[in-house]
Amino acid sequence: MSVVCIGNAVLDILTRPVDEIQWGGTRWVDSIEQSLGGNAANTASALGKLGVAVKLISAVGRDAFGDAALARLAECGVDCAGVARLETPTAVTVALVRTGGTRAFLHRPGVSRSMFADPIAIDGGMGTRLHVANPFSTVHLRTQAPGLLRRAKELGMATSLDTGWDALGEWMNVIGPCLPHTGLLFTNEDEARMLTGAADAVAAAKRLCAAGAGCVALKLGAAGCRVFAPEGEWDVPAFAVPAVDTTGAGDCFAGGFLAALERGLPYPEAARIANAVGALNVQSLGSTSGLRSWEETMDWIRSC
Repeated sequence: MSVVCIGNAVLDILTRPVDEIQWGGTRWVDSIEQSLGGNAANTASALGKLGVAVKLISAVGRDAFGDAALARLAECGVDCAGVARLETPTAVTVALVRTGGTRAFLHRPGVSRSMFADPIAIDGGMGTRLHVANPFSTVHLRTQAPGLLRRAKELGMATSLDTGWDALGEWMNVIGPCLPHTGLLFTNEDEARMLTGAADAVAAAKRLCAAGAGCVALKLGAAGCRVFAPEGEWDVPAFAVPAVDTTGAGDCFAGGFLAALERGLPYPEAARIANAVGALNVQSLGSTSGLRSWEETMDWIRSC
């Protein structure tokens, strides 16, 4: 069993705590750290750390940021043979993290503007699941995502998609064509509302199911998640933990959910494990620094 993740890889520079900005002045902070980032890289790292064979299809630049990102992916056991090295700079995000874990981002897209310019080839030997992480994050993945998911489904692969936030406002123009080929859709409350126009996130998730998604995992942050599937709906509460940094929590949630499914666990248990992976991650500074192995994650759940 193996997963192919397609999407962006980013190097994050995280500063905490930043509760306000004083232009023209200097503010001392407790932490300035470098971390792996990017939706696909984060989810792939979670899968790898949790013991699932995972390959990342992405790109980084031929620079020190790209070297650092690849090193961190390798540490998590991610197969990076599909990560191209391009002449444009690696995508970098500066995350300003407030006390309590909320954050603001300053993002340089870099390679995200040019990666995937050529068609991405999908064949049956690549893996048992194709996961598309935030097609909004890269220019060309916006147009390639529906075809990739359709091809993977034709090959008998399981398919999943994590929506992300659309800074360009195209929303359902991008995600809508993907839904009939998406077995499992991850989205948070705000994204679901923006995608469907529904004021209520639960109603929005049901509309996404009606539009073709086989199952919807609605991420509810500190409230946990709600899963909508043909065989039922489940509200799965979060684990109460102190949040240091919520960066990457949704991506790691998706990785935890998929890792559980790869082990044959049902949706409610996969959701509980996904909540645990997210809870562990928000207790550390960085998108993937709180990840643990499958055994360590299970031990932590049993201790709660």
